[in-house]
Amino acid sequence: MSGRPLDVLEASLDETVTVTLKDGTASVGTLAGYDQHMNVVLDAPDEAADADSLGELTVESVEDTTIIRGDNVVSITV
Repeated sequence: MSGRPLDVLEASLDETVTVTLKDGTASVGTLAGYDQHMNVVLDAPDEAADADSLGELTVESVEDTTIIRGDNVVSITV
């Protein structure tokens, strides 16, 4: 998938994503929303997270609705 960042996020709505943060942690959840500042809203994922595929990251699965400020986001992986 390639294109402009907001177009990629639009195509990823309702998909399970991993959001990697500046502090080295990651959150896994269903992408429920975003804005032009790359603030993202994650809902609890339908499936369990696969922490082994992310190497050294500390991965936490979202249990409810979580809002992550775009300034803290390093990457978003589908």
